[in-house]
Amino acid sequence: MTTETMKQEEKGGFFANFKFPSAYTILFALIALVALMTWIVPAGQYERVMNEDLGREVPVTGTYQPVESNPQGVVDVLLAPIDGFYDHNTYEAAAIDVSLFILVIGGFLGLVTKTGAIDAGIERVTARLQGREEMMIPILMALFAAGGTIYGMAEESLPFYTLLVPVMMAARFDPVVAAATVLLGAGIGTLGSTINPFATVIAANAAGIPFTDGIMLRVAMLVVGWLICVAYVMRYAKMVRADKTKSIVYDKYEENKAHFLGNQSGEMLEFTTTRKVILAIFAASFGIMIYGVAVAGWWMAEISGMFLASTIIIGLIARMSEEEFTSSFIDGARDLLGVALIIGIARGIVVIMDRGMITDTILNAAEHAVTGLSSIVFINVMYWLEILLSFLVPSSSGLAVLTMPIMAPLADFAGVGRDLVVTAYQSASGIVNLMTPTSAVVMGGLAIARVPYVRWVKWVAPLLGILTVLIMAMLSVGAML
Repeated sequence: MTTETMKQEEKGGFFANFKFPSAYTILFALIALVALMTWIVPAGQYERVMNEDLGREVPVTGTYQPVESNPQGVVDVLLAPIDGFYDHNTYEAAAIDVSLFILVIGGFLGLVTKTGAIDAGIERVTARLQGREEMMIPILMALFAAGGTIYGMAEESLPFYTLLVPVMMAARFDPVVAAATVLLGAGIGTLGSTINPFATVIAANAAGIPFTDGIMLRVAMLVVGWLICVAYVMRYAKMVRADKTKSIVYDKYEENKAHFLGNQSGEMLEFTTTRKVILAIFAASFGIMIYGVAVAGWWMAEISGMFLASTIIIGLIARMSEEEFTSSFIDGARDLLGVALIIGIARGIVVIMDRGMITDTILNAAEHAVTGLSSIVFINVMYWLEILLSFLVPSSSGLAVLTMPIMAPLADFAGVGRDLVVTAYQSASGIVNLMTPTSAVVMGGLAIARVPYVRWVKWVAPLLGILTVLIMAMLSVGAML
């Protein structure tokens, strides 16, 4: 046995001897667990009224009533992933539009990769950053954090995993650094949302306050949280670059290198004018996507159509034959098919909860748990209740619509500003969505980067502990002011 192999096995430890279940198995197990809960947890429901500003029905506090149970059986469990693709009864849009977006993005990236433009661009970037590769991390995490705090960047971040993993590996990092740069970058932005219409604005509206109330505390969370996340990722990145056996996915090093780094010849690809034009269109496509989501109100259908148009334009510029064009597009979509399936399966958990009529029961229990507490205890218990609910409802907008009409009025009796309840909600939702298996963005992003979910949780857990202490301290200070 070689020294390197011994290091690998030593590094792997528990992971070297046991095979953890895939994301698909984990999600199916959670669907079955939630289905079991529908046989145990009493069914109940709040009355709901239409909120014209939100354009959605919201629960009315004090109206919870038990209803006839609707326990979910084996057939419901099997149908949940299917229904998860198109069911519109949940608090977020159907998953089929996101899944189709993923497939179109896969085709787009597959075709651009076929032209050699991405490999040539990566080679130039890594050559210019020689010795300063880690500086990519704070810059990119700042950009993703901006997307998170401004418009709640989530599904829109998925294409960037495919782009950044080859760049980070070429810079002698690993896929975990790439995944962390995107997921933690956008995630800390969403955790510290300032003007995010899909979290802060919706929650503040449902709470009956201006969304600017409490904005300075959220800005402080955003800045301090971003600094902590950058330091955490850069420390790990430097450690991996110094000794690749320190990577938590080192046992997959050769496999990932073959998968993500297509140009293995050792020779620099020619950076032709055609490839430069293709990269310019490539970059412009993502710029248009961000503008469309943040300003023009686009959603997945419009974004998918835009990327399809970009794919066609790039194919024409590259002078691809019809056969080469279609085969490259289909091959790229095939690479992300597993990610598209994960999104529907993850949504199936919420489908089971809603059809089993236990979502409102859990919310009612949370309402009673915070009644009559002192201000500091109240806001911290509120934070942990929102964490629990975030696991069950990973959609930030869905959680806001579900919980704020019930939880915000309780703040008046605890002597706490409603803006602090909004901050507790969004920070809880933000931190959970850095690791929850019920989030299609987490599971999909990790699947693209080929980072096993359990290893991600083990790696990110210390950071989540640090962020939780920070959030609770800031919420407590806010309650005292």
